[in-house]
Amino acid sequence: MVARLVIAAPSSGSGKTTVATGLMAAFAGRGLAVSPHKVGPDYIDPGYHALATGRPGRNLDAYLCGTDLIAPLFAHGAAGADLAVVEGVMGLYDGAAGQDELASTAQVAKVLRAPVLLVVDASSQSRSVAALVHGFASWDPRVRIGGVILNKVASDRHEALLREALDESGVPVLGVLRRTGQARTPSRHLGLVPVAERRPDAVGAVAAMAEQVRTGCDLEAVLALARSAPPLETDVWDPRSALAAGDSDGEGRGEGATGRPVVAVAGGAAFSFSYTEHTELLSAAGADVVGFDPLQDERLPEGTRALVIGGGFPEVYGPELSANEPLRGAVAALAASGAPVAAECAGLLYLSRSLDGHPMCGVLDAEARMSERLTLGYRDAVAVSDSSLAPAGTRLRAHEFHRTVLEPGAGASPAWGVHQPERRVEGFVQQGVHASYLHTHWAAQPSVARRFLDGCAG
Repeated sequence: MVARLVIAAPSSGSGKTTVATGLMAAFAGRGLAVSPHKVGPDYIDPGYHALATGRPGRNLDAYLCGTDLIAPLFAHGAAGADLAVVEGVMGLYDGAAGQDELASTAQVAKVLRAPVLLVVDASSQSRSVAALVHGFASWDPRVRIGGVILNKVASDRHEALLREALDESGVPVLGVLRRTGQARTPSRHLGLVPVAERRPDAVGAVAAMAEQVRTGCDLEAVLALARSAPPLETDVWDPRSALAAGDSDGEGRGEGATGRPVVAVAGGAAFSFSYTEHTELLSAAGADVVGFDPLQDERLPEGTRALVIGGGFPEVYGPELSANEPLRGAVAALAASGAPVAAECAGLLYLSRSLDGHPMCGVLDAEARMSERLTLGYRDAVAVSDSSLAPAGTRLRAHEFHRTVLEPGAGASPAWGVHQPERRVEGFVQQGVHASYLHTHWAAQPSVARRFLDGCAG
């Protein structure tokens, strides 16, 4: 099994992304095949991980996918790698609200039997850092804190005080990153700017993170810690096997007389949020998955039979998306034909009549606009209407993250019933269109991909 390491912290903002991405890039620069992973539902950090390693960034989310899928999904993503680096989420022991350790970095570290490298913001501490590290290392004996990276250290004197305090903790210091020279990353209202939007800036940021880590960390000691992970016995997730397990006859969708239908998947700067396993499942189910950029392409890919529009930041590109009238018309025509269309969050906004006053595709009778309120959290959802993704009654877990609101009109059925934080209906089902604010992970229910593709046969 691949050498592996989890990068965690006492809290958000401690520097996990800098250390994790920097380590990935530094080891990849040494010629190692590095497999990047991210705990939780985040789409943006995996983009930086992919840039650092040249491999798809993959999420490990026990809430969305279930605890039993964490190790198989990890093994799938890490196949052929020399080293796997897993960036945690929030604080080490923080997970889904009110559900104990579920979806926490600590839970993933235990499932993967992986040592943890704890990143500590030491900017306002000296001896107290030892108490902090001791508390995190002793809280759960099944979580192995194998080393500490001290971040935002002010001076040589400050470093000496921190090292002296930690000498008796039993947790070695494997790196020190100075407060000056911190890597700057492009940021915006929902965190880092996705790689797809400002690639030159992102390339520079990753290079800066790698240099900071190379300068401040004992890479040999970090690699030795990763290689100390014990064997991990697990099945390896495979999209074909996952689909077959959900089929009564165990067979995948045949090409038949119609061949492999083209499924167009939106990408580019405005629609950069997607899980790699979605396209893997669609391909395994018999689709030709073809990407396109709504900011650049005036037509859907040739022969498009179905459309997937994931998350992203269309609010940033409202005028440009609106100006591409030929593509908006093509999307509206495809939806009117009854073809399967799956839209999540940004895709939902793109299908609306307008976004902040800019005309969109007009598929849905709804107006969208930016708001001051952040909507964020895990959701338990049940399908309330038969749709191209799931029959009514299907239960899925999801995640919601946006600063927009939608004012719906009439003419469509709701997609989901949501049970927390309050009971409500959400989204749209209209002919073959399924549009919603909720992000889901299809690996948790591969039948979604099968049903979506089967809709192309109609």
